[in-house]
Amino acid sequence: MMRVIFVIYFGVACLITGIQFLTEYFKTQDSILTELKQLEETVKGPVSISLWQFDNKQLEVLVDGLVTMPIIEGVDIRDNQGNIIVSTRLYSLDSEPFSIFDTTADLIWILNGENIALGTMVLYSSSKVVLDRVWFGFVLIAITATIKLSILFGLFIWAFNRYLALPLKELMSQVGEVQLSHTLNNRITLSNLDNNELNQLQEHMNAMLTRMDKDRLRLLNQEKSKREWLEKAVTERTAELQILNEQLKDVAAKDSLTGIPNRGHFFETAQHLFLLSQRQHSPASFILMDLDHFKLINDKYGHFIGDHVLIHFTQTIQGLLRKSDLIGRVGGEEFALFLPDAGIDEAYEIANKIRQAIKASTVEVDGQKVTYTVSQGIEAIGPDDCNIVQLYKRADVKLYQAKDKGRDFVEM
Repeated sequence: MMRVIFVIYFGVACLITGIQFLTEYFKTQDSILTELKQLEETVKGPVSISLWQFDNKQLEVLVDGLVTMPIIEGVDIRDNQGNIIVSTRLYSLDSEPFSIFDTTADLIWILNGENIALGTMVLYSSSKVVLDRVWFGFVLIAITATIKLSILFGLFIWAFNRYLALPLKELMSQVGEVQLSHTLNNRITLSNLDNNELNQLQEHMNAMLTRMDKDRLRLLNQEKSKREWLEKAVTERTAELQILNEQLKDVAAKDSLTGIPNRGHFFETAQHLFLLSQRQHSPASFILMDLDHFKLINDKYGHFIGDHVLIHFTQTIQGLLRKSDLIGRVGGEEFALFLPDAGIDEAYEIANKIRQAIKASTVEVDGQKVTYTVSQGIEAIGPDDCNIVQLYKRADVKLYQAKDKGRDFVEM
């Protein structure tokens, strides 16, 4: 009979423990999927910008940043045809986790109010991440179940073999009352007060209840301390993630070579300034600049010196601009300026100063001296303009007219 009871009790305990394991596992997996989706919403904008600008270097930096996240095991960036552009895994095929799950986000670019599909981004996580989070809980559940099974079964055998009839019923009755008590203040008081095993059992159980009461208070205090520590750790981690998100936004908005706004960020900011100028009925101008014969510089001196020419150009013209002026790199050797509160004449003066300063300057790198010039096209806001793109297109026409006139020229 005792063997049957033990087998049944052991089977039920194992079943419940197994259900607890599975529940904790899938609950943690759902939590990780939620975190992956939140992370997708945070980074798909910068990734879309990198795809739109064909900036593979910036895209690789973003992917490298993503795989450092503790919940990410891999990242795939695919184009519209499903071809892989970037694929990174933290595990090898020989040691692949037994369970891999992922979330997929569509990467789009909004141009003139239309959504342009760029591809998809897939973030992978795995059972390894889940087990890393719940392993301590699994061990604690298993140990707790084992301790409960051992203690309760031992007490049951001991009481059943040594105490029968009324003493056993009385004992079991008082034990039941203690179990129902939430404060553990009750103590066992048996009617048989002789100095025998039953009386010793009573004393031991009362001592055990006293220790359990003390242990319960100690555990409650420990749990409170751990909860406070966890809240502090979550707060610190959240602050770190916020700082990381700001850094990712800053990386996605700047040109990696010159440090000025890239094409996407320039046009986004210029559009805000454009609308502000219209609301305030103030003048504004747009200058599009292109370095003359830049391909010849790259072919003759190499791309390393060509990069220094771009940096030199950026640093030179920044010293000629106002604090309110916006500069951006919108192409390989193509730059743009948006000048708030500047009419066409004032914009021409600024453009001519830039032209003269560049023509008079020399770039020296590794003993090589390079001179170059710049052509510029200028346009001002008109009453019928609706967005910055219209100014850009008209300035582009003027830029080509400047090149047709022999380059090193400002066309307005």
